[in-house]
Amino acid sequence: MSQELILASGSQIRQQLLRNAGLNFAVHSARVDEEMVRDALLADAAPARDIADTLAELKARKVSDKLPGALVIGCDQVLSFEKNLLSKPSSPGEARDQLQQLRGKRHDLLSAVVICENGQPVWRHVGVVRMTMRRFSDAYLDGYIERNWDSIRHSVGAYMLEEEGVRLFSQIDGDYFTVLGLPLLDLLSYLGLRGIIEQ
Repeated sequence: MSQELILASGSQIRQQLLRNAGLNFAVHSARVDEEMVRDALLADAAPARDIADTLAELKARKVSDKLPGALVIGCDQVLSFEKNLLSKPSSPGEARDQLQQLRGKRHDLLSAVVICENGQPVWRHVGVVRMTMRRFSDAYLDGYIERNWDSIRHSVGAYMLEEEGVRLFSQIDGDYFTVLGLPLLDLLSYLGLRGIIEQ
């Protein structure tokens, strides 16, 4: 019997990426107070990479503790801009503020994935993508937020690259899947080495 694979995330896009890749898995969302953990790490001047990695591990470990024997995938994504972390916007006005800050500049999007087994991390990876936004007009920005608010409120930086958000960018350096929140190629490579998926 093959080892059970669990995704500790309610993210629809992460679930879709794994399904599209032909993986069989169950979903058990982890409840973690991300804001409290993030604030504590920021207070300790932790780098963005460590924050993403820590949150991904916490999610995987929390579910793994309840499901011994399974391989549990935890994920987290952070946006680092001029030494600050941007969160998911809580209102259209906040989305507008974030996008005005990012307009015409470069930021880093970091997507961490940690796999836990029997409550312990057995593999981890943090993918980094450098994103450069174009100098879009205020008129376009207002229309973009109005058309896309229902989806962008769930995304750090107020954009989804797989939707109209791609029009905000002039350059992207890095892996597409990492932008979507899951460094899929690295994950599949590890699962292949473990014998969870056929190579």
